[in-house]
Amino acid sequence: MQNSFSDSYKDAGVDVTSGYRAVELIKKHVNRTNTQGVLEGIGGFGGLFALPKNDFKEPVLVSGTDGVGTKLKIAMITDKHDTIGIDCVAMCVNDIICAGAKPLFFLDYIALGKNIPEKVEKIVAGVAEGCVQAQCALVGGETAEHPGMMDENEYDLAGFSVGIVDKSKIPDKNNVKKGDVIISLASSGVHSNAFSLTRKVFNIDNDYSILEKRFADLGKTLAEELMIPTKIYVKPILKLFEKLPVRSVCHITGGGFHENLPRAFGENTGAVIQKKAMEVPEIFRLIQAAGKIPERDMFNTYNMGTGMCVILQPEYADEALRLLGSFGEKASVIGEMKEGISGVRFE
Repeated sequence: MQNSFSDSYKDAGVDVTSGYRAVELIKKHVNRTNTQGVLEGIGGFGGLFALPKNDFKEPVLVSGTDGVGTKLKIAMITDKHDTIGIDCVAMCVNDIICAGAKPLFFLDYIALGKNIPEKVEKIVAGVAEGCVQAQCALVGGETAEHPGMMDENEYDLAGFSVGIVDKSKIPDKNNVKKGDVIISLASSGVHSNAFSLTRKVFNIDNDYSILEKRFADLGKTLAEELMIPTKIYVKPILKLFEKLPVRSVCHITGGGFHENLPRAFGENTGAVIQKKAMEVPEIFRLIQAAGKIPERDMFNTYNMGTGMCVILQPEYADEALRLLGSFGEKASVIGEMKEGISGVRFE
């Protein structure tokens, strides 16, 4: 690459040599994620990954894609970029494990107003950490410099993941029956959704100083709370699928309970959630109070302390809770499935 440069392109705002330096800086982070299926390191035109042999009778590939959204604004304001990549991985892999799929590999896409190699390294370091937590390989990605479209300090981050599952093990939401219990896996906080509303509620775009305010109820600054990475649930959820007859799994993301939970069961049942069984973190109470947000909107926008829901027969509930606890997950039964209702009802 030493002979690849363009002064003309640099004058237009794109320094290709910065891109080459960024690639060199991220290699050590990418190498942390290598798994058995990786055939070639980064640098080619496509990421090569060999599918596992003999492990599946009817292998099905499951894919998911997402971005971090406007949580990136908080990262830019605070100049903290080393964990935002975890969010990007989490938003993808937490979706595909709902199908019982083991994540195989991940690719990211970073668009920047100006390519600062050291910043790119921090972002990708977070992506790599997310891949390590998800036990998947970072097999490639793309970094694009967009002068004129983005401010020099701005960037966007998105990615996608591919996983694999045996066709016979994909959960069928129509198997969910009345009496099945709904188990909550605690979230780590706001995760990566509803930051447009959160920024509005706290007037962050007009007053950055609010991010440095220490809230007694949080025990930390607002910035520290909001930048907590999205939790990755790959290991405990896949172990549940391995050990127990899980009916369905739901990732509580944008749209909260009212949008996401109905995607995990058929038309003949509805979910009844017991609010008193939920442990709602203080950040959501602060958001609700500051924005005077109706309770229904809170449950239709935020995860409210539940990152994933697992639906299974009641006789397996205790075993599921023990297994999740062995992974350090804070899990509890928060509701059950009933007939004669649709969607989600809170009591």
